Amino acid sequence: MKYGNYLKERKLQLPEEWQQVFVDYEGLKSFIKEHIAPACLKPTLASQQSWSTSATPAHLDSHRDTPLLAVDHSSETLAPNGSAAVQEDLGAFSSMIANRLSILQVKVPEFLATLDQQVVKVSTFTTTQTRKIYEAYGVFQGNTDGLGLVSTTKGSTVAATPDPNSSLETLLQSVIKLEKYILLNYTGIVKIVKKMDRHAGLGISESYLGRVWTLPFARAEQLSSLKKELMERLSGVQTTQGTAVRRQSAADPIAMNFKSDSPVMMWRPTALTPTEKTWFPSAPLLPHQRVLISMSGPHGTDIIGTLLACAAKYQCEVEDFSFARLYHNVTFAVLITIKNDDMEIFKDLAAAAKRWDGALTFDILDSLKKDPHFGNFVPKSIEDAPYEGRLKYTATVLCQHGLTSAFLSDWTQLLLENKISVEKMVRLNEGQLSCADYKLSIPPTLSMDSLRESLFQLSAAHGTDVALQPYDVFRKHKRLVVFDMDSTLIQQEVIDEIARHAGVMEKVSEITEAAMNGEIDFKESLKRRVALLKGTPVSVLEVVRDQLTFTEDALYLCRALKKIGFKLAVISGGFMPLALHVKNILGLDYAFANQLKVSPDGLYLTGETIGPIVSGERKAELLEVIAQAESVTLDQVIAVGDGANDLWMLAKAGLGIAFNAKPRVQQKARARINQKSLKYVLYLLGYEEAEIRQLTNS
Repeated sequence: MKYGNYLKERKLQLPEEWQQVFVDYEGLKSFIKEHIAPACLKPTLASQQSWSTSATPAHLDSHRDTPLLAVDHSSETLAPNGSAAVQEDLGAFSSMIANRLSILQVKVPEFLATLDQQVVKVSTFTTTQTRKIYEAYGVFQGNTDGLGLVSTTKGSTVAATPDPNSSLETLLQSVIKLEKYILLNYTGIVKIVKKMDRHAGLGISESYLGRVWTLPFARAEQLSSLKKELMERLSGVQTTQGTAVRRQSAADPIAMNFKSDSPVMMWRPTALTPTEKTWFPSAPLLPHQRVLISMSGPHGTDIIGTLLACAAKYQCEVEDFSFARLYHNVTFAVLITIKNDDMEIFKDLAAAAKRWDGALTFDILDSLKKDPHFGNFVPKSIEDAPYEGRLKYTATVLCQHGLTSAFLSDWTQLLLENKISVEKMVRLNEGQLSCADYKLSIPPTLSMDSLRESLFQLSAAHGTDVALQPYDVFRKHKRLVVFDMDSTLIQQEVIDEIARHAGVMEKVSEITEAAMNGEIDFKESLKRRVALLKGTPVSVLEVVRDQLTFTEDALYLCRALKKIGFKLAVISGGFMPLALHVKNILGLDYAFANQLKVSPDGLYLTGETIGPIVSGERKAELLEVIAQAESVTLDQVIAVGDGANDLWMLAKAGLGIAFNAKPRVQQKARARINQKSLKYVLYLLGYEEAEIRQLTNS
C-alpha cells in the first residue's frame, strides 16, 4: 500500500479534529510533481539531452523569459579536435541545467517553507495534547496540596473533581493515540522530504530531518516518561506512598515548553522495584508499534548486523526477517516491535545506512491488525502480500530454449490485470534462464477456470509452459507418480509399431489419432485396432520392444524420484509385455496394461484382448488402487500423460501434468509441459537444478 493511502486510512482512526492538523502529505506530493520533478537534476534525466543545437525544452523555458546563462555563439571558431556544433551542444546542455537550477532555486525553498509550516502545526498540536494528558493525570491523582485544587495553565486554581473516565487505562490509551499521531506525521515528513530529494536530484533531506529531530514532538521524551509511569501504575508496581516527585524542573523539557506553574505530580517506583521488562504490563495492555525496516546496499553481513544491533540496543522484538542477494548487493528486511517512545532508533538507523552506503526504508504497521472497524490486515510473514483471504498458489514457468523478455512481460501483465500479487520468485535452473518458480497471492473472487484459460492462451502464444498448482504442504511431499507409457515414457505408440510390422499401419494410425483426440471412445477404438492385428506373429512384440525409444531424461527422472522415496507406476492403454519391459528398465514399482490374446499354440495374435480394457476410467481407478495400497492420499499423487484417455487420471491426481499432449488435453489439464525432457517434472515440484543434480549423482 502506498503511504498516501495508508495515511488516509490511519487518519480515519483518530478524532476528526485531529485529522485537520496532519501533515498535508498529498498536497506536498502534488507540489513536488507539478513544480519540482520537471526540473530534476538527476544525471540519469539530465543526460538524456541529446547532442543537438536545439533550444532548452519548452516546458522548462516557460519558467523564465531568458536563460539564466546566455551563450554567445557569434564568435565561435572550429577547435582543432571539435566543431562549432559541439560548442553549441555544450551551450544548449548548460542552458538546460541553468534553467532547471533557476526553477529549483525558487520552488525548493517554497516547498520547504510550506513544509516548515506543516511541521510547526504538528509540533504545536502535539505539545498541546501532551499538556492536556499531563493535566488529566494531575486531576486523576488529586490536587497537589491535598485541598482538592489543581493549577491551571493561567496560574489560577479550580476544584479537582475526578473524572470517572480519566482512569489510568484511558490515559494510557490517550498516550498511545498521540504516539500514533506523532509516528504517522513523522513518517510522512521523512517520506515527503526524501521524495523531494529524489525528484529534485538534491541531497538536503538529511539536514532537514536533523532540524526536525530537535523538536520535542519528534523525540516525544516527555510523553515516553508519562507512558512508562502509567504502565508502572497499571502493572501494580509498588509506589512510594505519600511522596510526590515534582516533574517541573529546569531540565524538564515539557515544563519549560508549557511555562506553567502547574505542579504535575507523578509516582515513582521505590528503589526495590525491578526495572527489567518483566514488570511491564501484559501484551494486551501494551500495544507496541510494529515497523518493517529494510536496508539495501553492497555490504551484506554488515547490513544484517547493523539492523539487528539497532534492534538489540532498543530492546525491540524481532518478529520476522528476509534476506535477498544480487551478487554484492543485498536487501535485508526485518519486522520489529518497538516501544513508541524509542523514536531515536530511526536516527541510529539513518546513521547506519550512511555508514554502510545503504538505502533505508521503513513502513509502519498497525499493531491492531484485527481491528474490526478498519479491517487492516497484517500477514504472518513479511514475504506475504498484505491482503486478507487470498489464495496461495505456485506457478512454474519453463521453456527449454529460455524465458524471453516478451513472455515475462506478458506474464507479468496478466498477473497485474487479475490483481495477482507476486510474493516470491525463485530461479530453478542454472545457465540460461529457462525455469522459474513464482509464489502468488490470488484474490478469492477470481475464477480459476478463467485464469487457467488465460494461462493456456499465454503458453500457446509464447511456447512457454505455466504450471499452476496450490501452494501447500503437499507440493514437495508427493509420494506416487503414475505415468502413461506411449508418447510419455517412450516416444512411440506401441500399437502403431506393431501395426507397421503387420502391414496395417495406415488404418491403425487413423483410429489411434481419433482416439487420442477424443473423437472415438477408447474401448471401441482399441477393439478396432486390435482386430486389425489378427494373425500377426507374437514375435513382433519382441522386435517392437527392442526398437522402443525412451523419452529424453525418462531414466534420469525416475532415478531421481526413487532416491527421494517415490513409488512409480506405468498405466498404459498399450500392451502388457511392453509395459513390463518399460517397468524393468526404469525401475518402476507397478505396471498395468492391456493383455493381448494369443492363439492356442502361442505363436499368433488372435485380434482380441483378455480382461478389462485399460480405458481412461480404468486408469483413474488403478491410480486410486495404487495410492490406497501405498497409503498415499490423492493430493500426494502425480499423473503424467498425453492422450484423451489420460484425462481421468490427470484429474484424479493432486497434480496432473499434460506432457506434450494433444490440444484438448492441454486445455483441460491443470499443468502442462511442452518440452522434450521429462526432467521438468522435478521443477514442477519446486526442486532447483543443484538439488536435482545432487539427487542423480548420489
